Amino acid sequence: MSFLRRLLGGGSNTTETEPTAADAPPTPALDPEEAERRHELELLREEAARMDDLRQRQQRYAHLSWTPPPQGGSRRADDEEAAEEDAPV
Repeated sequence: MSFLRRLLGGGSNTTETEPTAADAPPTPALDPEEAERRHELELLREEAARMDDLRQRQQRYAHLSWTPPPQGGSRRADDEEAAEEDAPV
């Protein structure tokens, strides 16, 4: 009969009580740095799960990619005009 009472939402005649959230031991509070570190780690895991293997390899080895050498020097076209304005006469 107790099965039917629980199934249909009736009261129970037993003296057993179910544990509630108030009975649970308190969880220790995390310091803000630890909470932030855990949040960032969770975000990184979600991002890694979202990307396929090719994209992960591209990001892992991006620092080894070839870039063309810079062309020209550090001087630009408008540098001559600025040099002439600043030059003493």
